[in-house]
Amino acid sequence: MRISREFLGTLVLLLVSSMANGDPLVPALIIFGDSVVDVGNNNNLYTLIKANFPPYGRDFVTHRPTGRFCNGKLATDFTAEYLGFNSYPPTYLSQDARGNALLTGANFASAASGLYDRTANLYRAITLTQQLNYYKEYQTKVVNMNYYINPLLNRICTPDQFSDILIRSYSTFIQNLYTLGARRIGVTTLPPTGCLPAAITLFGGGSNQCVARLNQDAIAFNNKLNRTSVSLLDKLAGLKLVVFDIYQPLLDMVTKPSDNGFFESRRACCGTGTLETSLLCNSRALGTSSNATSYVFWDGFHPSEAANEVLEGNLLAQGVGLVS
Repeated sequence: MRISREFLGTLVLLLVSSMANGDPLVPALIIFGDSVVDVGNNNNLYTLIKANFPPYGRDFVTHRPTGRFCNGKLATDFTAEYLGFNSYPPTYLSQDARGNALLTGANFASAASGLYDRTANLYRAITLTQQLNYYKEYQTKVVNMNYYINPLLNRICTPDQFSDILIRSYSTFIQNLYTLGARRIGVTTLPPTGCLPAAITLFGGGSNQCVARLNQDAIAFNNKLNRTSVSLLDKLAGLKLVVFDIYQPLLDMVTKPSDNGFFESRRACCGTGTLETSLLCNSRALGTSSNATSYVFWDGFHPSEAANEVLEGNLLAQGVGLVS
């Protein structure tokens, strides 16, 4: 189940409440996670897991690579826009994360991170534990500006055993966020990991179909995530916790691409679209398409901007309770 490591760190999105009035639906947006939501923190780390070179970012508003593992915007970028923000939460390790820019949130995500800290350490990424520590530091910085803020494998394990480890980490993480004052938290499920182009290439046995056993592992994990989230809601008074389902929306795009406006869901846009990601997805990668909007996947692991926009539409509908 190694292929799912990138996605074992599900996106944790924190909507921060405050006494301040503003135009956005919520005053601040805090993001934790892995490469699906990293907007450039890894640019500032000694790691090979980066996306700060072409063709990454070619369809972004600046038409330059930013560190996002995508041709353009991430789902969280669309989230920020839909919530009414004029800018995206700054990358916490960048020079942009200072002064008033922090008042609308921050992004702590790091590619190759996840719910299992040892994986992040292996790739010199920011562990989820360290992301939480950065969040504590962030709170101190914001409080010092007089702004009121009330916030969020190894081989010896079977997928089921490993998912138990991840769920315990998730539960602890949410409770730690709650202790820090977080009350509105959204977390995404795992996607259909067996449908990632890289997963099909590595584990598909020559087939062009999604790898069923990997998808079943993702479903099992998502069931545990939902049960644990219900338990946390019962345990933590005043908590609003929404589990955003990205499994089914992405599966629909993969299995019925034309119904969602896409042409290709097996191959990705970058290179051959099978194993390429990070350094393997570069400006010299042969076979890269000039039109990413027709592809569900940008590289072997990550959705395209067009797919992210569709996913965010689903997330927005599911997350109404967090902003009401």
